[in-house]
Amino acid sequence: MRIDVLGAVRARREDGGEIALGGPRHREVLARLVAAEGRMVTTDALVGDLWSDPPTRAVGALRTFVAALRRALEPDRAPRTPPKLLVTEGPGYALRLPRGAVDVYRFEDALAAARRSPASPGGADALGDALASWRGVPYADLPDAGWAQRERTRLEELRSQAVEVRAGLLLDSGAGAELVAELAAHAGEHPWRESAWALLARALYRDGRTADALATLRRARTLLREQLGLDPGPVLRRLEQDILHRADALEPFHAAGRPPSPPAGAAGPVPEGARLGPRTTVDLARTLALAGGDALVLSRRDRLAAAEAAERTGDAVLTARVIGAYDVPAIWSRADDPAQAGAVVAAAARTLTALGPQAPAGLRVRLLATIAVESRPADSSGPDAERARAAAREAESLARGLGDPELLAFALNGVFLQSFARPGLAARRDAIGAELVELAARRELPAHGILGRLVRLQSASALGDLDGAEAHAREAERLAAVHESPLVPVLTRWFRVRADAARSAGPGGPSAASVAAAYRAADEALAAAGMPGLHRGLLPLALLGLRLLHGRPAPVDERLDWGPYRPWAAPLVLLARDRAEEARAALAATPEPPHDHLQEALWCLTAHAAVLLDAPATAARAADALREAGAEDAGAATGMLTLGPVARYLAAAEACAARAGGSGTGG
Repeated sequence: MRIDVLGAVRARREDGGEIALGGPRHREVLARLVAAEGRMVTTDALVGDLWSDPPTRAVGALRTFVAALRRALEPDRAPRTPPKLLVTEGPGYALRLPRGAVDVYRFEDALAAARRSPASPGGADALGDALASWRGVPYADLPDAGWAQRERTRLEELRSQAVEVRAGLLLDSGAGAELVAELAAHAGEHPWRESAWALLARALYRDGRTADALATLRRARTLLREQLGLDPGPVLRRLEQDILHRADALEPFHAAGRPPSPPAGAAGPVPEGARLGPRTTVDLARTLALAGGDALVLSRRDRLAAAEAAERTGDAVLTARVIGAYDVPAIWSRADDPAQAGAVVAAAARTLTALGPQAPAGLRVRLLATIAVESRPADSSGPDAERARAAAREAESLARGLGDPELLAFALNGVFLQSFARPGLAARRDAIGAELVELAARRELPAHGILGRLVRLQSASALGDLDGAEAHAREAERLAAVHESPLVPVLTRWFRVRADAARSAGPGGPSAASVAAAYRAADEALAAAGMPGLHRGLLPLALLGLRLLHGRPAPVDERLDWGPYRPWAAPLVLLARDRAEEARAALAATPEPPHDHLQEALWCLTAHAAVLLDAPATAARAADALREAGAEDAGAATGMLTLGPVARYLAAAEACAARAGGSGTGG
């Protein structure tokens, strides 16, 4: 069976015959599961995507659509045998198909393969085949579905990138004239893509049309200046000089004796001789980072590649500018790729040393802020943690002296991420968020304005001010809508579930079951956001917090991935399975929580387990750690979950410790 969504949604049998999928809702359910790429989509999420105002019997209708789709997709399945393609998984559904059976997966895989191995034979042909599978606008028969509109935007950008990657590969292999018409149309459709103009000029030059190539670059320069007020970037400027001087870099890589470089505009490493220089690459990466998802993952990779390419030039000032240009705001205290972040920190430290004490103050601020931001407290300890805190302090001090709001905003991001030295510092972080909001308004720094609102949301959440946090959530969403930051609604959605979780423990609040389902739906959106450091282990911790709010034991579902939080959850999970001795051993082995967003929550889990297992020494240790956070909600500094008031856990731990004079042997 084959499913196609690059055009109208359709399914075909192996013999090419079309499968009757049913009405528009049936097709949308199937398409939505295709967009999830094999991940489970909860029933609540599907209902929300299908109907802006769900009818009373929406869940029943959804089940009817699923049943009909199963009959259509597996007509020969025997009665009462489980489906193999459209399966029930947890609280939702998932589509189980090989990636080669879905046109959009084949397209994305071909593009990824071409980026990974630009010298691989057949990469351009595979991309050409993948591009040829586009029959029109993706999900064309679902024009009004909000999720489909977002997918169309994402896929259209990938299609533009694929056209450029393929053209670059062909130009590197010696093509030229046969690409001119295609690239002229592409540049005409996307006049603001400098990479499109660069490829067209190269194709014209390769066809012996040097004057036309230079005219194309002049046209691009005129468009950029007159329409956007921008000068052409270094890629176009360098290309113009290369054409004027008939540089060897314009020859096919097999003729010039150089390795193929990634096509203009393509995400990927920046080897020697690449047409995208490190400064251009990091500027592109910085822009892509705000899109989230795969773009965020690629932007981090390209950012490191640009820094490494700049370092290879031996120019410390250039390297500092490339490293410091990636001032993408960071909200979470655990890195998505710790090894990658560590490499950036090491490069920044080396560059500081190379520049020496006479380094321009602005560059020094950016390098220090980079060290502070990338040395996430959940991943740092000992000398590394102290170095990051010192870098944050120095960057802030220098930035204030320079009076540059943009530099200060970048520095304050580092100060925020290094502000988890102990539990109970929500008010301090709120002051940082308020200053970020003020700076962003003064200097038009929308990304840092969003960061400031999210910091204030987290702080208000930690202090139990749900109305204040909601106001910051709405303002963050407003800014995100104007400035195209799709990650923000993912985070604010979690906050609203966190608020419902708190209300579920009171009279008239939502049911715990509905909150758990909402957490799972929010987790699905987060899974695609390109932030594994935030995502992994968060859902189980949120569900555990919900259970503790209702006086219930920990969840014991084997499928839950506790990620980095397993050591603190393990004693409670073992207790829920009636394995008290193992729980006691796990509690004894529980480490001190990292100094991050979840330190209060993890200390509260330790305190709770110590009380249940009558371990007064451990209870005393937890109480000592939590005393300064008595006015906060456990876990709520994330803005995404809550275990309830810290004061409740603190009082129980103090009572347990007092029973043995605070120095018992049970811990």
